Amino acid sequence: MGRLLRHLLLPVLACLLAGPVTANINREIHRFYGYAFDQKSGRYLYTEVHHQVYEDDTWVGGTIRYFGADGQLLGEKTLDFSHDPYVPVFRLSLPGEGYAEGISAVATDSIEVDKQKDGRREHARIERVPSMVADSGFHSFVVQHLEELRQDRTVIMDFIAVGRLHDYRFRLQRVSESQVDGHTLLRIRAEPDSLLRYMVPPLMMEYDLQTHYLVEYRGLSNLHDPATGKALLVRLVYPPHPPSGAPASLPPLDAADSP
Repeated sequence: MGRLLRHLLLPVLACLLAGPVTANINREIHRFYGYAFDQKSGRYLYTEVHHQVYEDDTWVGGTIRYFGADGQLLGEKTLDFSHDPYVPVFRLSLPGEGYAEGISAVATDSIEVDKQKDGRREHARIERVPSMVADSGFHSFVVQHLEELRQDRTVIMDFIAVGRLHDYRFRLQRVSESQVDGHTLLRIRAEPDSLLRYMVPPLMMEYDLQTHYLVEYRGLSNLHDPATGKALLVRLVYPPHPPSGAPASLPPLDAADSP
């Protein structure tokens, strides 16, 4: 879920390595891990391997690969923000689940979304409206509005739930602030701006106000519980070093570099 990816859903997603300068464009590659735990039991679930491409400080695309606790590749997401910084053209593929979803086109007045489950494909064209956000674009949208949120102002977005082929009005609100190692962390809640908020769990995020990095995400995952088929409820963290409970052996960071 962006970064969800230091981003989300969501929903979400560190500047580690710099790339070459070409055609007067400052191009950077950011590689980092996300560590996913079951929100209730604390059991380690999977590792995210992020590869983000930035041009002149703008996130333009990249990949996220998902590896199980045993190191097996579970799936991959490709992202392209060239049409909209908040609505990427993307493809999430989870072969083991027989599932895929994505946005295939972002036009001036509409957005093409689709999903596939066990060989059956469904498609929808969603009307494009202001403040529209999808997938890892959620992270970029939140970063853009961090100061408003810190001032206790409610921020509204129109979030595309691609797996449901529908968009929903969401609201973002400040929950609290805390100090950790000299950094101010802003805790944010995202939830439907409708009665749906009583039916689905909110997304809870903590952002470092100095770096604008996503520190922690709590909410629904892109991956599903094989026993129930429902989206996993996870706690995703993005520390500089592996947290307690993470596998001793992690997939290489450059695992996200190959096509």
